[in-house]
Amino acid sequence: MLRRISIKAIQAFEAAARLGSFALAADELAVTPSAISHQVRLLEDQLGALLFHRVHRSVILTDTGREYAAEVIAAFGRIDAATQLVASSSGSATLTVHSTPSIATQWLMRRLQLYGELHPEIDLRLQSSVEQIDLGQGIVDIDIRYNPGPPPAGAVVKMFPEDVIVPLCSPRLADGPKAIRRVEDLAAHALIHSEVNILGWRDWGRRNRRARLDLDRGLRFDRSFMAIRAAVDGLGVTLDSMLLAEDELRQGTLVIVLPETAMKVRGHGFFSLRSKGDGRKVADFRDWLFDALLSTRGWWEDFLAARQ
Repeated sequence: MLRRISIKAIQAFEAAARLGSFALAADELAVTPSAISHQVRLLEDQLGALLFHRVHRSVILTDTGREYAAEVIAAFGRIDAATQLVASSSGSATLTVHSTPSIATQWLMRRLQLYGELHPEIDLRLQSSVEQIDLGQGIVDIDIRYNPGPPPAGAVVKMFPEDVIVPLCSPRLADGPKAIRRVEDLAAHALIHSEVNILGWRDWGRRNRRARLDLDRGLRFDRSFMAIRAAVDGLGVTLDSMLLAEDELRQGTLVIVLPETAMKVRGHGFFSLRSKGDGRKVADFRDWLFDALLSTRGWWEDFLAARQ
């Protein structure tokens, strides 16, 4: 059984691998090159694998060394990022929000100035990815997830209000030579698919069978913001969220076609730790966010009513 690896030896290896030199690693870690060499040799002995070729006064990673270095360097990078995050937030009112990319890009970022004006004492940090965040690590305060499922142990979730899913396209497609007035007209246009959405063209087609859509064709994206951008560019008709496309609809770069075929879904959830849920920072952001969502919902209800 492999005994515990020396952290000092791994640190010496990481620096030497990243810098490509025992001497440079020694300068960075404020030790002698022989100390680096000793620690790397110790690590090789513990692993039972050669990590560097020693060629005269230079060192070259072996194939095994390169594979190990890639993982170790990445791990040290994550440790550095976490350390900087904690250090930068120490003693300040920092709120860290993680969100899926589309809601962050299409809706949340465009409203952060309003939040900042209401809460100038808060330094907000926004992170975005499709990864599921472990709130228990204490690095992130709030996680906004799509199609989230039940909350993990220790967390609570508040679902966003119902979202409205509608066919969207550029005005020049909607009113062009192949104008879209009936569901049958959609067959003359390319479809843009948002592949991760809860509701897609296949669901829409089941409800509107007269459309006779070719669901095997069309552009496909794994993020709504890309599908919305493609629709703005006139590449076809996308089926997506009025929440995410609000600004494009307000600006007129997208229009809703066939508004009577709109579908509703609860897509996003607001996750926080139960222990933090009543804290001022989290509670204030939650209240601001849901007030903004309700305002958006009121706008799109009026918007749809005017077009039906």
